[in-house]
Amino acid sequence: MLDLSDKRNRAALFRERLAAALTATGLSRAALARSAGVDRSTITQLLQADEARMPGSHLVAGAAQALQVSADWLLGLSDRPELAGDILATSLSLTETGRASAIDDQIFAWHEEAAGYKIRHVPATLPDMLKTHEVMRWEYAQTANRRTDQAIGAANARLDWMRGSESDYEIALPIHELESFALGQGYYNGLSAEIRREQIDWLLEVYDQLYPTLRLFIFDAHRVFSAPVTIFGPKMAVIYMGRHYVAFRDRDRVRGISEHFDWLIRESLASARQIPKILTALRHRIDEDG
Repeated sequence: MLDLSDKRNRAALFRERLAAALTATGLSRAALARSAGVDRSTITQLLQADEARMPGSHLVAGAAQALQVSADWLLGLSDRPELAGDILATSLSLTETGRASAIDDQIFAWHEEAAGYKIRHVPATLPDMLKTHEVMRWEYAQTANRRTDQAIGAANARLDWMRGSESDYEIALPIHELESFALGQGYYNGLSAEIRREQIDWLLEVYDQLYPTLRLFIFDAHRVFSAPVTIFGPKMAVIYMGRHYVAFRDRDRVRGISEHFDWLIRESLASARQIPKILTALRHRIDEDG
């Protein structure tokens, strides 16, 4: 951006951006003048190379409205030409989770869009793509808005994608989630010991196959907390709300949520390479409680 402390620089930048917006929209100088409530000669004067005069706020606002750009951008106060409402519309979206096949397709599309970038994930329960079919049958049999076969198919597709992708995948879980699963408590109440053992064995097998491309981190929810979220490299961050996914695409929010994930890793109870030892200990607890 130019040094806006100099009046000539500010006027030159305004002139360049006004001309660029006119060219992009195809609007004539006369039409712009009518929309801004000034004479055509005023617009012509503003576009002259030797003109160092800055326009008044009324003219800037009228020109910005006619050209559908931000007044701050015309004045050199922003690098984003979009209107504030347009920026919000393109940087944030709300996707309903009620239609299972549609949302599965959307999640997979987000993964493919982020291919080659690191994907970071805090799941609501155990990660779907790492669950056994028996766990998913038990879980989704109780869900009215999603068929079990759809859930299993979507999870398998994501695991296959992880196996073949060049993306690293980091998952952060609270330790109480794994402990509740191993003991069949809370959310997992009623899940048989046999299915829980098979699930831990499957986690150990997949982790052995995919590490270090797949890395798990365990944190203590008494010390740190996270809502379910997935960060698709620098492109997007998606927060799961239950009925909806809220997706952010603007750089600052994606960076902020990535820093939140960094915080979870810094506060983790064990390094990613210690996860097999933790899972094995949980497997023994299932055997002991039988």
